[in-house]
Amino acid sequence: MKFIHLADAHLDSPFRGLSFLPNREYAAIQQAAAESLTRIVDLALKEQVDLVLIAGDSFDSNKPSPASQLFLAGQVKRLTDAAIQVVMIFGNHDYMTSQDLLVEKSPYFCLLGDQEQVERVFFKTKTGFAYNVTGFSYSHNHIERDLLPDFPEKDGYTIGLMHAAQKAASGNVYAPFELSELKELGYDYFALGHIHARQLLSEQPLIVYPGNIQGRDVGELGEKGCCLGEVDERTGKTSLRFVPTAPITWKQQTLSLEQPLSKSDLQERAVESLRAAGAGKTYFSLKILGSEYLTSEELDLWQDQTAWSALAAALAPSQLVDVRLAVRGLVSLNNSDRAALEEAEKEVLSDENLQRLAASWIKKDPYARQLLEDESFRDQVRDLVAVKLASRLQGMSEGEE
Repeated sequence: MKFIHLADAHLDSPFRGLSFLPNREYAAIQQAAAESLTRIVDLALKEQVDLVLIAGDSFDSNKPSPASQLFLAGQVKRLTDAAIQVVMIFGNHDYMTSQDLLVEKSPYFCLLGDQEQVERVFFKTKTGFAYNVTGFSYSHNHIERDLLPDFPEKDGYTIGLMHAAQKAASGNVYAPFELSELKELGYDYFALGHIHARQLLSEQPLIVYPGNIQGRDVGELGEKGCCLGEVDERTGKTSLRFVPTAPITWKQQTLSLEQPLSKSDLQERAVESLRAAGAGKTYFSLKILGSEYLTSEELDLWQDQTAWSALAAALAPSQLVDVRLAVRGLVSLNNSDRAALEEAEKEVLSDENLQRLAASWIKKDPYARQLLEDESFRDQVRDLVAVKLASRLQGMSEGEE
């Protein structure tokens, strides 16, 4: 028996912060998740899999566009026409009802666990191998209750399908579960969705997040795609491999400066660094470490999105789409001044103060709240403040000389 496990397609998801790219390039980005899903279906047909598991958040919202609905329906039909069983659940983004879904009715399509009820469905492969899939779908954007107690005992080859996150100190609103309890169920394979980074939570039994099928920003780095599993029908043992399908890969690259460079030398070093790190179509986030060596003119240049387009020809088909500045230390300060500044930064740039300073921004743009909840974004703000301080203090020091 062969199966594919995918999750978090997020069709209709916006790619924010990339509107500076040429229109044709930006339009291609908008279709990247759909292209990745098409490639996954191509893989399923090529491998002649028996089962495709879709672990939630196929759409980015519970009111997907008609175009995305029809696209998903068309991809599912390609699978069901080939007599490939498709088992799908809704996640916290695409919480809907079965009536909302435009997928054609077919004995080879099953929306599992409608209305947040844990459901088990039994199937057989063409060779007669029996298996079952157990799971649930969201009908609200949050599920605060742990639903594992509702999962029945293992019965033959058993697959769990769930869009959920492990219990944490706070924010347990995505069907929170304990990994130890998930292991105790002893299912042969647990197909998870919700976490966008690929993770193998357990090998015995197999408990897997495949990650999302297309990275949407620099916070979603590396290859994206699906998991292809093969079950030995005699022993019930499952082997698994990841198959990349995303047309665009996001990568971070660090360029370390040890001394001031001319603008042309800096650009040449940046291009060399990115070329060496990229293969295929890659979207780069470049971190310039040692930004205290940049002049104020260079700082402005490397924060100007339109200036990055000058690198497009040298990097094609890759793109530079994000630049982050960081300092090793504030070179113009003595130890006591540096300590005082670090203490001031802790007070002024605390998480609480950042939230307060951004309060009006949050009201105008809901996406701002997501950014401020991202620790890496808050760190980026602090780094930028340090860079600006370093540049200003260095200029003051040079003026004193």
